[in-house]
Amino acid sequence: MAFIAVFVPFFMLGVLVALGRYEELMLPRAEDEPEVREAPSPVVAGVRDTGRDA
Repeated sequence: MAFIAVFVPFFMLGVLVALGRYEELMLPRAEDEPEVREAPSPVVAGVRDTGRDA
């Protein structure tokens, strides 16, 4: 019984560390995130809207 009482906490700690490493592997890396770019202006009848009044 002493064997179980001593080694079970270490085993559980190992499981928690392994799960934490698995979670890190599942998350996307910060440098892999694509850049957010602004959408191009809409084109209506071949005229590009510049945001200024005509």
